[in-house]
Amino acid sequence: MRKLSFILFGLLIVSANYAFAEDHAKIAIGHAKEAASASKPSDAAHHAGAALDHALAGSITEKGVTKAHLSAGAEELEKAIDQGNLGQLDLAVAHSNTALEHLNAAAEEKAKNKK
Repeated sequence: MRKLSFILFGLLIVSANYAFAEDHAKIAIGHAKEAASASKPSDAAHHAGAALDHALAGSITEKGVTKAHLSAGAEELEKAIDQGNLGQLDLAVAHSNTALEHLNAAAEEKAKNKK
């Protein structure tokens, strides 16, 4: 009975981790969209930071092309944060848009691999 409980607990942990990774990607895309449409540099930096946190959290379990896109998106989000903190709205938005392209590509790749 202990072995069965241990196995079921392990399966629960693995399935929860997969579900959270998917949620992180969706949340990262949402924040990247907010950063890309921000009207103030501080808002762009704030949302890019939130997107970065979720992109990094979601990339922990990913591999291959999906992980490469998440990493590239994270790099662009870091640049967006830097530019937003410097008061450069146009550059922060541009980097956020590039990050959004990578995050969307990662989500598409992940969906394609699910099939």
